[in-house]
Amino acid sequence: MSDKVIFFDTTLRDGEQCPGASMNLRQKLEVARQLERLGVDVIEAGFPCISEGDFEAVHTIAGMVKKCRIAGLARCVENDIRRAAEAVAPAGDRGRIHTFLATSPLHREFKLKKSKEEIISMAVAGVRLAKSLVDDVEFSAEDASRTELDYLAQVVEAVIDAGATTVNLPDTVGFTTPTEYYNMIRYMKEHVPNIDRAILSVHCHNDIGMAVANSLAAVQAGARQVEGAINGIGERAGNAAIEEMAMALFTRPEAFGFPAGEKPFAMDTREIVKTSRVVAGMSGLSVQRSKAIVGENAFAHSSGIHQHGILAKRETYEVIDPAIVGWGETELPLTKHSGRAAVKARLEKLGLSLTEEELAHVFERFKRVGDTKKFVYDDDLTSLVNDSLDTRDGKWKLVQVQFIAGSGATPTATLVMEKDGVTYTDCAIGNGPVNACLAAIDRITGAGGTLVEFNVRATSAGQDALGEASVKVRFGEDCCCKPVSGKGAATDVIEASARAYLNALNRHINFTEAEASRS
Repeated sequence: MSDKVIFFDTTLRDGEQCPGASMNLRQKLEVARQLERLGVDVIEAGFPCISEGDFEAVHTIAGMVKKCRIAGLARCVENDIRRAAEAVAPAGDRGRIHTFLATSPLHREFKLKKSKEEIISMAVAGVRLAKSLVDDVEFSAEDASRTELDYLAQVVEAVIDAGATTVNLPDTVGFTTPTEYYNMIRYMKEHVPNIDRAILSVHCHNDIGMAVANSLAAVQAGARQVEGAINGIGERAGNAAIEEMAMALFTRPEAFGFPAGEKPFAMDTREIVKTSRVVAGMSGLSVQRSKAIVGENAFAHSSGIHQHGILAKRETYEVIDPAIVGWGETELPLTKHSGRAAVKARLEKLGLSLTEEELAHVFERFKRVGDTKKFVYDDDLTSLVNDSLDTRDGKWKLVQVQFIAGSGATPTATLVMEKDGVTYTDCAIGNGPVNACLAAIDRITGAGGTLVEFNVRATSAGQDALGEASVKVRFGEDCCCKPVSGKGAATDVIEASARAYLNALNRHINFTEAEASRS
């Protein structure tokens, strides 16, 4: 048994499957760089056979990241496995093929329509093929938590004999409980003869709110790889949150079978908050204020009794020192007089590595913002970068926005937009300036989106704070269409709202094109 817990991060694969969280290649590269700084052991960079975009992302990240293993997901299908091998090839011996096949009675009968024997045969064939292409093979028994224990043990033994070095037993639909999951892992440890030849892994979903608890119960039972996503993003209610699992193990190692005072994993916890912000910005999914570890209120104390206790001794009401996860590090804010080198240095400190061309684009936005506010804080800068990268890589770009609004006036907005070097201008009226701006965007683009969620916040203190708008928009006439998230930033909240809506539109276009390439 390994004396450390391996962290397998699936933010770029399962996390990105979260409705509205689709990232373009540039955004995925930023997340991958920050995951490498965080020090996760494995980055699952995508599902190579699902689209050319996913293949390119996995292939590029495999060549760019030097410290982590890079995994590509594949069904137990020859084309999938060969495509995954091609995608992770630039990682050399750090490349991993992660192949999967469902094993539960429900999946066998209704999805796969296969017998138990056929499932084992398919799993073994898939693992053997993957093993012939790479040394590091992971097999996942999809819906393991609803699979008969004796049959699951047969599958695990067979795939280890076939060459799997990691065997993952997922709680695919977030169905199980910590006690059940603990017992499942113990059963495998006690009933699979060759279990010592592979690392046991777990992948938990949060459908009934127990993904982290289940994952940690599995570690107590002997699992030594946990899979999850930053901020807990992912399908439906999300994945187990990497940062929560890590800090539970860091804070209470003895509760999970490790020596007291020992950090039982390799990650740099000081990079956690930074990583959370990078993922939130690049995915367009805001972090809940009360989210454990990385939420804005995670270390806030409003009660007088709590404040008194904290002042007397921090440990009275805090079990984690905020600095350990990256809170509390402050820098002098930038101003309009700050130069390009200073902006670049701050971006690198925030975990963002931009090309010279991208830096020039961001610096131009920075200067415009700097002319309208005294200081540009870290959160302002992060919002600007997220907005600039989305705008720059998007199909549509906002060039100029003007609006008329006020008591007794009909709200009217005039927008200038650009696509493929062609400029478009149109205007629209609405029941307010934001509604008018969005209507003008619809007139120019023909998008016809329906706004289902809208929030505006100040990214920093002061009356001149940068405004960040967050939206969820449903495109198409089908009310069941998944909403797409978008963010925009500007000193004017009306402009920020227009940018957020346009950001969502560009994400929708990218997602639609990716879906078309899969079919």
